[in-house]
Amino acid sequence: MSALLSVNGLTKRFGGVAAVNGCSFDVAEGTITALIGPNGSGKTTAFNMITGYLPADSGEVAFAGEAVRRPDPTRLYRAGLTRTFQQARVFPALTLIENLTVAISQPWKALLRRSVSAHNRERALTLLEEFGLERLADSRAGELSFGQRKLLEFATVLMGEPRLVLLDEPTAGVNPVMVEQIEQHVRELHGRGLTFLVVEHDMHLVMRLCDPVIVVDRGATIKQGAPAEVQSDRAVLDAYLGT
Repeated sequence: MSALLSVNGLTKRFGGVAAVNGCSFDVAEGTITALIGPNGSGKTTAFNMITGYLPADSGEVAFAGEAVRRPDPTRLYRAGLTRTFQQARVFPALTLIENLTVAISQPWKALLRRSVSAHNRERALTLLEEFGLERLADSRAGELSFGQRKLLEFATVLMGEPRLVLLDEPTAGVNPVMVEQIEQHVRELHGRGLTFLVVEHDMHLVMRLCDPVIVVDRGATIKQGAPAEVQSDRAVLDAYLGT
């Protein structure tokens, strides 16, 4: 499988601390790849640099065979790379339909009018139905529970029909039923051809859902391989999983 995303030597320092230190890895197209590591190992910082929310001090990112010179969230979204956040980012004053439709490229005047075209409304309703949120389509996002906001954000990143979705702690803070729902959505979307890169602390979920698994420690990649291979690696056991 070819690399859909390539990260080479990403580095980010905050003062004298290297949050990400020469991190390199590939995400093959058609995979559900995990990015794991202990707290403070640089996973979310790497996500932020890849997606343009934080400038890298050095390093290179390539997406779909093209170098990403200056990562920008909007341009990457349009190119097919998007992400979620640990704390779901939604517009609480907008309805669920409006949250989904403002995510896609529209003329700024349309955004100010909060107008929704028939085509975009139909697509948004389809996604809300898929995520079990269709009955709340015209409710304000601020009325949703924490788990429902996670589902709404997940649905929102799909509006642009991406090729790669970066999920940052998708099951953090949600109940076991919601964990199962999120896992099922990832599996179904992957079955349709979508590629995922997932930061997740639930190792049971990672080991049954993701292949390959990338392990980072102190900002650098220390292992990339199949789940069983990663689980038995001494460096990984020492750094993260414990023995």
